Amino acid sequence: MTSTKSFGISKQVVLEAYRRVKANRGAAGIDNESIEMFEADLKGNLYRIWNRMSSGSYFPPAVKQVEISKKSGGTRILGVPTVSDRIAQMVVKLYVEPQLDGLTHTGTGPASRRSRISPQRNSVAGVTTGSLSSMSKEHLILLIEIS
Repeated sequence: MTSTKSFGISKQVVLEAYRRVKANRGAAGIDNESIEMFEADLKGNLYRIWNRMSSGSYFPPAVKQVEISKKSGGTRILGVPTVSDRIAQMVVKLYVEPQLDGLTHTGTGPASRRSRISPQRNSVAGVTTGSLSSMSKEHLILLIEIS
């Protein structure tokens, strides 16, 4: 028997992603759907996320823009994704993060140059990282374009 789904995404991982998003709380996105409203049809909503992600037809909705005050004065725009999109993002995190563990570049000395992913802009492999001089030693940002 062959699978009709393009990606092997476990329903259990989607459920775990929902639990983590719920624990983080957070505001409603552009659709104004709170976690409580999402839970009104929890089974159907989680199935919809799983079905779209596993079939490759998931497309994130627009992000709600909210102005927040900065400590130094002025404001900045904060993007607030929908509950569904936060769950989908968490699913990706749960799958990708363990695979990337240990592959990051965390130092600047000669030994660190031997890491498997080096900090560079516009990498041929489609992995882009920021300048290490502008980041703390604990954080490295990897932007991966997923098509």
